[in-house]
Amino acid sequence: MLTFLHTADWHLGQNFHGHDRQAEHRAFLDWLLDIIDEEEIDALLIAGDIFDVVNPSIEAQRLLFDFITRAHTQRPSMEVVMIGGNHDSAARIELPAPLLAGLNTHALGQLHSLDPEDVNRLLVPLTNADGEREALCVALPFLRPSDVTGRGLSDYQAGMAHAHQTVFDHAEQAAQPGEAVIAMGHAHVRGAAVSEHSERPIVLGGEESISAALYPEFLAYVALGHLHKPQRVNANVAMRYSGSPIALDMSERHYPRQVVIGHIDQGTLRETRSRPIPDHTSLHRIGPASLSEVLSELAALPDTVDGPPPWLDVHVELDAPHVALRGDIDTHLAGKPYRLVAIQTRYRSDAQKNTAPAPRLEDLTPEALFTTHWERAYGAPPEEDVLTDFRALVQSVHDDEAAL
Repeated sequence: MLTFLHTADWHLGQNFHGHDRQAEHRAFLDWLLDIIDEEEIDALLIAGDIFDVVNPSIEAQRLLFDFITRAHTQRPSMEVVMIGGNHDSAARIELPAPLLAGLNTHALGQLHSLDPEDVNRLLVPLTNADGEREALCVALPFLRPSDVTGRGLSDYQAGMAHAHQTVFDHAEQAAQPGEAVIAMGHAHVRGAAVSEHSERPIVLGGEESISAALYPEFLAYVALGHLHKPQRVNANVAMRYSGSPIALDMSERHYPRQVVIGHIDQGTLRETRSRPIPDHTSLHRIGPASLSEVLSELAALPDTVDGPPPWLDVHVELDAPHVALRGDIDTHLAGKPYRLVAIQTRYRSDAQKNTAPAPRLEDLTPEALFTTHWERAYGAPPEEDVLTDFRALVQSVHDDEAAL
């Protein structure tokens, strides 16, 4: 029997309103090492967005390599397979691959071509504790337009379909008799729930999602990354998002945190189950409420908490501008172990009109800023073909950043 663990969307190095998340990520990785040992994991599958940005800090990279080294020392026979996501630099993920290979770690950042030699590179045999092959992992990184167009295909969606079919046809032929085939991917599969504030859209070619039908029925399991809410996908194969190990935005504060454990035996997926991740840091929101109610709630917060200080987001409804707002909040938080990350205000006149508070710049995506500016300039939202071109431009900027 082969036991695998599916995780994704670590976003190492994330900056949260000016604060780093090193302590939370380190606590998660320490916990993960304990689970690997306890569950006797044979294969660790990390389905993309290892880092939060294409040029992660030295500290973020150190976290990853320290974890891989400790995991190999703790369980030398375990295979680690990690793929690049849309937040990752494909080149940065693959650069240390020759060194990581000595630690049974396979780092795959990009589909370079659909030639058999490169497709073979994406196929990773997985062995059980006795060294016997039990499964073949198809490790398919995030696919950018440049990865799947060309070769006579100018349409991104058609290129995606062709790439998936080519890779999975090759995997089906390469699998040994009685061997399960597991797929890894980093994509938004149609029908799955999105956290809009913290998941960078991967809307390309006019579509923001791909069809679950791209994953053929012979697959035993599909380990997905990109969406931060853990969820099953309605498909003809067992397909799941493991979700992110920490909340990456206040909108995700109620998401469950988990990794997925699976067992393969004699070419068949026998079981999948989740292991909840301890809440290493909580996110707390006060309001929206009047200033007096908000200050009362702040005063009632406990003076001590277990673990790291929680993140705090405050929403206040005002009748008029209040110049001492920050000072009043700081006074009521004095001595309390909370980290204030944001104060949002809304005026009662707006509330009565059901008008949402003005968004903060850091909460807006590039597309939202572009759409707002376009509407102001031309009096109507941009048409779909304009948005399609803009989305492709944004992705090309991220790709250029990765090359720096």
